[in-house]
Amino acid sequence: MTLLAVASEPACPGSPDDLDPSTAAAHLTVERRPFSSIDAATWDRLAASAPWATPFSAWAFHRAWWDAYGENAHDETAVVLGAGGAGAGGAAGSRSAGEPVAIIPLMHRHEVEPTDAERHTTLRHGDGRALTPVPANATAIFFGASYHADYATILAAPGDLPAVADALVEDLRARAAGTGPEWDALDLRRLRCGDPAADALAAAFQRAEMGAGWTLNVEREDVCPVAPLPAGGTIDDYLDTLGKKERHEVRRKVRRAEAAGELAFTESRDPLADLDAFIELHQAKWGAEGLFPATEGGAQSRVLFRRLFELFGADGALRLNFLTIGGRRVAASVHFETPDRILYYNAGVDPDARDLSPGVVLVERMIR
Repeated sequence: MTLLAVASEPACPGSPDDLDPSTAAAHLTVERRPFSSIDAATWDRLAASAPWATPFSAWAFHRAWWDAYGENAHDETAVVLGAGGAGAGGAAGSRSAGEPVAIIPLMHRHEVEPTDAERHTTLRHGDGRALTPVPANATAIFFGASYHADYATILAAPGDLPAVADALVEDLRARAAGTGPEWDALDLRRLRCGDPAADALAAAFQRAEMGAGWTLNVEREDVCPVAPLPAGGTIDDYLDTLGKKERHEVRRKVRRAEAAGELAFTESRDPLADLDAFIELHQAKWGAEGLFPATEGGAQSRVLFRRLFELFGADGALRLNFLTIGGRRVAASVHFETPDRILYYNAGVDPDARDLSPGVVLVERMIR
């Protein structure tokens, strides 16, 4: 797979000039509301107003996550309400007082809950970078579902972000002063470099840092491999963007798989019925390191994936695909699909087919 990863998400840019809190709305109110109390239409409407939102921000993803992992975390979903009048930052239109301006999906838990130390999800750092350590017993506020979502963001229009970030910081300051539940750390990972929500949050926390006695650290957690596809091109046009050795290796492995039998990459028409086949291939590859071992955590992962397919539905962004060679399933993938990109989420392969390079062939067929 790494042969096809030719680029990465860009380095974090500086804060844009247009995120000026002086132009923000004069007053916003932050309310903690149970996720279950927020209707899907309101949630997805605000997600649609956030250009950097992905399917990981959809109501369906968060509903599935809370259904699977609700006992592992405490809901802190923040709904930001407007005071009425024009939108923040001069946004067009007007709002009724109390209308939701933004949703900030949040949760809190200990870094490692004492009650689930054996099954807690570990956030892996693929490049081995050391982030600022946080004690295992620290009560930390995370973005909701961040243990299983690749991206997180604030669900709000770009012009509202400075005011929304400031409102969240003021709410957290009030809680730190004893007017709400205690917390020790905010661990807002999963924000993408370039997302204006990250700049707005960093600026808001920086303004409050000295007065509140906080320490703000902005660190690069990991890098997502990205394969840009030539507009209007073919698989050969894409492969021509790779180095000579990489291009040769991909083509050689694909030819070898094609020589072993008819090669097919097909989308499941009934992913709920085919989910067990995906899980079997995933576990064959990853075993105890995978998502679905015979543990409580594995059972929760099964609930997550089943609920994802139930809630996104047949016309949603979630897809399940199988790679077959000579009629034999040798690999499977789960991905999200939007009008301009494919978000490769998870996969499994048959180790007995390793001589056919099913992982590389799977990604090549997906790009094709």
